[in-house]
Formats: sequence, C-alpha cells, structure tokens
Amino acid sequence: MFAVEVRDHIMIAHSFRGAVFGPAQALHGATFVVDACFIAKSLDDNGIVVDIGRALDVLKATLKPLNYSNLDDNPKFKGQNTTTEFMCKYIYDALAEAARSGGLGRDGKDLNSIRVTLSESHVARAWYEQAL
Repeated sequence: MFAVEVRDHIMIAHSFRGAVFGPAQALHGATFVVDACFIAKSLDDNGIVVDIGRALDVLKATLKPLNYSNLDDNPKFKGQNTTTEFMCKYIYDALAEAARSGGLGRDGKDLNSIRVTLSESHVARAWYEQAL
C-alpha cells in the first residue's frame, strides 16, 4: 500500500453530555492535530497517491469552519457529543466526498481508503478509517 498524509490543526470548544465524561461535561477547549491519510494499492500514471497540495487544501477547507468555534453552537452537531472519535468520522466524510468528486487530483475510485487521526495531545489520539 502507498499513502500520502497531510496535517493541519484546529482549536475548538465543546462540552459533553453524560457522567462518563466527568469534568469534560463543562465547556472546555481542545487543540487537535489533524492527520489525513490517503491510501492506495498503486500509484497513478503521475506516480502519486493523490496531489499533496490539493489534499492539504481540502483538509484546510474542511477544518476552517470548525477552527476557533464552539462546536456546541454548530447546528450540524445539535444533540451530538462531538468526541474525538465522532470528529474523525465527520472530517473523513468531507474528505471522502472530495475524493469521490475528483478534488484530490485522482479518481477517488482508485483510492483504497482514507484514515483521519485527531491527536488531542502527545499521549492520546483517535482515528477513523474506511474504504471508499
């Protein structure tokens, strides 16, 4: 397998519902390092998995509306605990749509999968991966 990974970050605020979250039930901030990994079994005719510049542009565009925002106020997330795991899937969905529409410089059908990793700190991260 071949992979290309791009990285950006976001700073958000949110709170959680449920006793399992303890003090995180209160409004708190988080800074996520976001890694998007595009995986293919082979390189295309240009010798790439995806165009790195386009992949970074798509990731930045996906994250821009989230950055410096309170996710609790976002209608897209109404009634949802915006856990790290949930946010991985949310970002994946946007990247997968870009891949399917050709926004990465390669036909999305040629990609095997996309993995999105959100690192909360140097000791904790979550990821979501799915085939296209």
